[in-house]
Amino acid sequence: MMGRLLLLTCFWVTPIWALDPGEALTNPELETRARALSQELRCLVCQNQSIDDSDAPLARDLRQMVRTRLLAGDSDAQIRAAVVARYGEFALFRPRLASHTALLWAMPILILLLGGFFGFRLMRQNTSTPPQ
Repeated sequence: MMGRLLLLTCFWVTPIWALDPGEALTNPELETRARALSQELRCLVCQNQSIDDSDAPLARDLRQMVRTRLLAGDSDAQIRAAVVARYGEFALFRPRLASHTALLWAMPILILLLGGFFGFRLMRQNTSTPPQ
């Protein structure tokens, strides 16, 4: 009984992919590249899912575009560039480091430094005031 429950739990927590079996390429190497690229591209409808995970029609179209370009012989970089040219940097989960994305990449460090500065000032202020 416990084994069956564990098995059902394993099936319950496994991810469900939106990829239709008819979309898959017959060449396993190209399909592996297509899945890897699909994990890097953001669904523009869902915005928090990759096109590999999304059921949206636009995500399906993007998956098909990736596979078509792979069959045409495009490199991964060419496919990413085509998606960016059509939909902008937002379509990438990891935007490239460029002048217009530098603030985006620097923001976590700036927030940590700012928080550390204010934390240090707050601690220093609390230790410098004598108790009454």
